[in-house]
Amino acid sequence: METNIDFERKKQRYEALDSIRGVVLISMILYHACWDLVYIFKKNLGWYQSNGAYIWQQSICWTFILLSGFCWSLGKRPVRRGMIVFIAGVVVSLVTIVFMPEDRVIFGVLTLIGSCMLLMVPLEKILRKAAAGWGFFFSILLFVLTRNINSGYLGFESWNMIRLPEVLYKGYIMTFLGFAKSEFYSTDYFSLIPWFFLFLSGYFLYCLTKEKFGKYLMKGWKPLSILGRHSLIIYMLHQPLIYGLFTLLDKLLLL
Repeated sequence: METNIDFERKKQRYEALDSIRGVVLISMILYHACWDLVYIFKKNLGWYQSNGAYIWQQSICWTFILLSGFCWSLGKRPVRRGMIVFIAGVVVSLVTIVFMPEDRVIFGVLTLIGSCMLLMVPLEKILRKAAAGWGFFFSILLFVLTRNINSGYLGFESWNMIRLPEVLYKGYIMTFLGFAKSEFYSTDYFSLIPWFFLFLSGYFLYCLTKEKFGKYLMKGWKPLSILGRHSLIIYMLHQPLIYGLFTLLDKLLLL
């Protein structure tokens, strides 16, 4: 039987993780605001094309995906949660295809995270039998080795190790998996490979640390926790709100 103390501890653990998510949400909103300024409103932000800006962008998506894997074991009704996130990703795709086709989002980060959550439902029965340390190691290794799969190689960032057969890079199913066909375009593309391996890394990281370091996750900062608890709705709304604000400022000649 779950006691009130147990319940409070679970709430505190969620608040700590939500606080981390809240920090990343703020970072994401700022990054996307800069993206809108550069690519929609044609403002010159030279630094936005720098390696530093790329690292900023990667830090956001890496943390979101890793944290999603870390939190997978904490929630209930994984199929329902996975479907909600996946459908939210489909909605983003449909809206951008209809209203902003030049900036369309196909197979974006929500579609990825929803897919990962659903895949974990059958896989978790097998994965929970694995040693968490080895699971984390091999998940990270597979992520590193397949990081460049979208561009036709096994390798990581500037390191291209093996060229993959071009025959793999055809059709939307293969594009969803990670083998992006040549004419494919999306402003937010997160394929199942390599990113599922980063999600798995988060899952095994939770298994590895939950006993020893759980106490450090028991407290969060309330304002950030509130943001983190509403991360999906904030993600869905932040771009329309930013775009609307910048459009108004642009018309008032204040941008």
